[in-house]
Amino acid sequence: MVRELLRGDRSYSELRAALPMLSDKVLSDRLAQLGQAGVVKRDRRRGWPPRVRYALTPSGHRLGPVLQALWDWGSEASARDSGAERSRETSPVH
Repeated sequence: MVRELLRGDRSYSELRAALPMLSDKVLSDRLAQLGQAGVVKRDRRRGWPPRVRYALTPSGHRLGPVLQALWDWGSEASARDSGAERSRETSPVH
């Protein structure tokens, strides 16, 4: 969810479409939790139907480099594991 909001503010329906594996309840709960933690702000716009947009706070934007570092670490670990697996497959010992 934070990854989606790093790309810009989103409506609930845009977040739901981007994160189809999350149920509506889980998505709502996570947005509320991130709001309470000061990571996400909820902007309710006037009119009917009411429009709500979600955006990262400055604190939320600081998570961007952290998420990138986790992604990079996971990619490197996956590549190392794949390389180790390939070397075992071609190793004459096994």
